[in-house]
This record gives sequence, structure tokens and C-alpha cells, in this order.
Amino acid sequence: MPAMTQELVERSVTELADIDWAARAAALRPETELFIDGKFVAARSGARFADHSPRDGRVVAEVAFAGEADVDAAVLAARRAFDKGGWRAAEPAWRKHVLLRFAELIEAHREELALVETLDVGKPIRESLTVDVPACAQAVRWYAELIDKTYGEVAPTGPDAIATISREPLGVVGAVVPWNYPLIITAWKIAPALATGNSVVLKPAEQSPLSALVLARLAAEAGIPDGVFNVIPGDGPVTGAALGRHGDVDKLAFTGSVEVGRAFQRYAGESNGKSVSVELGGKSPQLVLADAGDLDAVAEAVTWGVYYNAGQTCHAGTRLVVDESVREPLVERIIARTAEFTVGDPLRWDTVLGPVIDEAAARRIREHIVEAESDGARLATGGRPVPPATAEAATNYLAPTVLDDVPNSSRAARAEIFGPVLCVQPFRGTETGVRIANDTPYGLAASVWSADISQAHRVAGMLRAGTVWINTYDASAITTPFGGFKDSGHGRDRSRHALDNYTAVKTTWLAL
Repeated sequence: MPAMTQELVERSVTELADIDWAARAAALRPETELFIDGKFVAARSGARFADHSPRDGRVVAEVAFAGEADVDAAVLAARRAFDKGGWRAAEPAWRKHVLLRFAELIEAHREELALVETLDVGKPIRESLTVDVPACAQAVRWYAELIDKTYGEVAPTGPDAIATISREPLGVVGAVVPWNYPLIITAWKIAPALATGNSVVLKPAEQSPLSALVLARLAAEAGIPDGVFNVIPGDGPVTGAALGRHGDVDKLAFTGSVEVGRAFQRYAGESNGKSVSVELGGKSPQLVLADAGDLDAVAEAVTWGVYYNAGQTCHAGTRLVVDESVREPLVERIIARTAEFTVGDPLRWDTVLGPVIDEAAARRIREHIVEAESDGARLATGGRPVPPATAEAATNYLAPTVLDDVPNSSRAARAEIFGPVLCVQPFRGTETGVRIANDTPYGLAASVWSADISQAHRVAGMLRAGTVWINTYDASAITTPFGGFKDSGHGRDRSRHALDNYTAVKTTWLAL
């Protein structure tokens, strides 16, 4: 597909901004059935669950609930497709062609995908359209292009043998994805799994099933064979557990909480010892040294790094670990910038922050704030509900919040709040700052701010995190791996390294 000119991009965005998204939402009739073996089917029990929108609490759809029998049907369909070999053993050029077509269809249906994503999770429609859908299509396209550019190896042997080393697909992959970035994280899982020839059973989060069902329809339209890609909405205790324990699943790929990630590791051990990769969140520090330099740039990065997606981001920079010498002017700038983050209806084009996922989540976030104050932190700004006119009774629209002088022993400084809350933690001296930054059970991401690039690079090497940014935050590309250390999990999404999650290395020894 030829690159769009800047004029076309700007015109397209202007047209999207003029759409009455609320009217489209009212007229929406989404896919709601399970997708198994190439067809949309009802749950065998007939069970359904209500998919509520955090925008206003209304029921967007009644979605089929996959029970154990449905999980079994999906896994067996995936196994039949894998064993048949129509996808696994296909010409690499053909698999590439099909996945490229899949990416094109994702882009062609961006308005439908963005709308269901915003209704499901409260993400501003502008972000769904300009970030999430394009990133989903990009991941599928990138792994499609990688299919015919991944080579095996020939091992050094004596003259009487040839030994080849090749990658082979694992078989049936169970992918379990969270609700905060459904399209993006789904693509991170399914694109490399499909590109390497596996069959996939995808369980979307019960809060966000709709975009996954659209992807199922588009995958079939693109030519992915029946049984190769299946989608089974449901909850964790029933659907997720059945998938995790299934003896015909060869691989589990999970993103979500530490508690549930540990459960999937147990499911694997209780069943067939299947491979498990998990990404389990973070409590990421932005470490600002005394010589940070441009504090306006730091404040801009810190606010976006913690408030984007209403703070519901696994690597959100929720801890500002700042040298006491620059703390006051930096916090002043952050509070001023925070006031510009408008909270409102996610179907309005000018909304910057939408709601958090539900009122239970909002309640937990507010409890963290109250507890931090009791631990000695100062509420500098925010900390209150700010419902828009579309949901006057809702309490899950929260003002972005700054908690100053948060003790590192406080639960607010250590737990994953998963909301728009920044914890400011002052220090004196670089070594102390590094110690505080690393004093967390998580290790997903971090940043260091310093005008001295040598010092910044040295400190980056001391931070225990899967990604460390220097003088920026949340810069990324599909070409770089994403994952963490410690309680943040193991395994990597994105880049060539993701292929390790979905393939086994095979040696073939030929005696001459």
C-alpha cells in the first residue's frame, strides 16, 4: 500500500473528527458470538454476559460466554488445523500474502474497530483511531514481512555430517490479553504466533471482547484457514482457567496482573507443562537527576507518561523519583501541565482523558490516594471524580492526580495503582535515586533524565528494567522488544525476539 501524503493524512483526520461518534455508537450492532473453526457460533450452554461501556455504564452488547465445552471445541479446532498443515506447512510467501491482506482489512475497518474499542474501554476515540488501530495493523504487517526473511542455520560439524537448526511452530497457542490496549496487545501476540505457523485461541478480557470478534471476521476474510484463529470471550475463572489447563494447548501467552499471571503458570504446571510467557505490569520510575536540564521537556514527558490512557498502562511512569534540587520547579510545571489534561466523553474528538474501566477500579484508585495521604503524602492536585455531561452519575471519570512526597514504603509507591496518579519521591544524590528507583518488585520500564549523557548511560545500566529511556519516555517501535524483569514477568513482545515465544529450535543431523 503506497504511503499516504501528509495532506491526505490531515484531511482524513479532519473527516474523522467531524463524525458524530455518539450517533454511530447508538446504531452499532457488533459481533457477539464465539468464533470457532471459521464460524460465529453461540456458546453451547447458551450463556451470555453483559458488556458494559465505561463511558456511561450502558450495555453495549450481550456477548456469548465460552464455557469449558466451548474452550475445548476451540482448542480441538486449532489442533486439527495445525495437524492438517494448511497454514503451518504453507508456502511462506502465501502466509505472508494472507497476513498482509489481514493488515489491509484492519486499516480499511479502522472506524468500526476504533468505535468498539472506545465503547469497550473508554479510550478517547481520537486515540483509538490514530494510535491503536494503526499499531495493530502495523504489527500484523511487520510480522507478515518477517515470514520470508527468517532463516535457519547450519551448525559447524565434521565433513561426514550436515546439521541444520530450524525454527518450528509450537502448535496451539492460547493468547490471553488485557482490556487496556486490546487491539495492540492482541496483535503483539497473534501476529508472531500466526506468522510462525501456529494456530491460535484468543481469549479477550471480559471487559473488551468486541474488537477481537471484529478481528476474527477480518482474519477469515483475509484467508486465514478455518480453525487457525479462534476467539472465545468469557471470564478468567471459567474460560481462562479452562484454556490454561487444557492439555492440547502448547503455549500460553498472557498479559495482565501478577495474580492472574501466577495462576496461568500454575495451570501449566497442573496440566501438560506447557510453555508460558507473561507480562505482568509495572511501577515504573522516571528518575530525574540534578542536571536534568530542560524541565519543561521533563514535565511534558512525565505527564503524558503517567496520564495517557487514564493511567491504565502497564509501563506508565507512575513514580517521579526526583533530585531535591530540582523537585520544586519540576513539580510546579507538572501541576500546571496536569491542569490541561481535560477529562471527558471518550466519543468527543477533543477529549484527552476518558474514564477508567469501571467504578470498582475508580474506587480502588481513590483508596490508594487516601491511604497515601495517611502515610504522609501531600495531595498536590486532583484526586476527585469529574464526570462529564454524558455520565453525570458516574464516578469512574477521575481528575489526573499528583501525590507529593510519597514514602517509598507506602502502598501507593509500591502497588500498581493503574490510574492517573503520579507519586513524587524526592532524593538527594544519584546513588540514592537509583536505589529508590530499583526498590520495587516490578521491573518493566524506567527512564533517566540528565544532561550529562555519560552519566545518563551509566545510570541506565544500573536500572533493573526491561526498557530504559534516556531523556524521553514511552518511545517505542515494533522493532524493539518489550517485557520486564522481576515481578513484571518474562518473555518479550515485539521485534524478532517475540518469535522465541512461539517457536521451538530443532536440530536435524544428516550423516553423509
